[in-house]
Amino acid sequence: MSTTPCIIRAALPSDEAAWRELWKAYCDFYGTRLPEEVTNRTWKRILDPDAQVMCIVAEVEGQVYGFANCVVHEATWETQAICYLEDLFVRTEARGRGLGAALIEWLRNAMRAEGWARLYWMTKQDNAQARRLYDRFTTADDFVRYVIRQK
Repeated sequence: MSTTPCIIRAALPSDEAAWRELWKAYCDFYGTRLPEEVTNRTWKRILDPDAQVMCIVAEVEGQVYGFANCVVHEATWETQAICYLEDLFVRTEARGRGLGAALIEWLRNAMRAEGWARLYWMTKQDNAQARRLYDRFTTADDFVRYVIRQK
């Protein structure tokens, strides 16, 4: 990967193969396997301008090296929409070059431009590399997550 600056932009239909490759690597990183129907539906919602799901990508010299999948939604504690950064991933060989930071910075600028009340995300407690990046933007809060899954 060159030192050419990255371009942060909305995902396009032509990004599908690159996004799917990155999505698979992201799922592998978290040790999860999702049904193909989930991946297909996620990609379909990313491209749907009426969906709450959106995706931005980090591109260098025409190649996509990272993505951020987000959900913009209403909230009960705010009068404005908020943005949940659900998935952030950068190819292993491209890490440490500012692409993750550029994706988050793009979202911070979108927050201001779109009037979102806040931008938030979470990661595994032991994801030290990601947490070093995230700590540059804000500190982690003291909330504990609980999950109930439908069997």
